[in-house]
Formats: sequence, structure tokens, C-alpha cells
Amino acid sequence: MAGKASDYHRGEMDVHEQQATFALVMGITKWGSLVIASALLALVLWFCTSAGFLAGAISGGVALVLGIILLRGGGGH
Repeated sequence: MAGKASDYHRGEMDVHEQQATFALVMGITKWGSLVIASALLALVLWFCTSAGFLAGAISGGVALVLGIILLRGGGGH
């Protein structure tokens, strides 16, 4: 018994919008995680240690700059 005919043909659908959405979500996740990690480092050093605000701000800034340098490079397709 033959199955029902379908309009779907594997591999013929335009997926550019899905690819763009996926790239956007991954970018937001990557850069958002970096910002949160840098802010968390700065706040922990500022409030939870005797290092103070200046050491926390400098450490958070260094982590942010290093993260930008390391994450920016990713080889595009």
C-alpha cells in the first residue's frame, strides 16, 4: 500500500533564515557569557575579598579584553 503523497522534498527547503537565527543565538550566548563572567569576576573581587574595587575592575577588564581577543577569532564558514 503506497503512502500519502507529500509536498515535502528532503534538501530542497531554503534554510538561510534558520542558519541566521542559529548564528545570532550562538553569538548572543557567546558574548553574553563573556560579559557575565567578567562582571562576576569584578564583583567577587570587589565584595568578597579585601582586594577592593580597583583590583576587581582591573581584573574584570583584563578578563573582558582577553575574552574578546580569544572569542573574536572563530573561523567563519
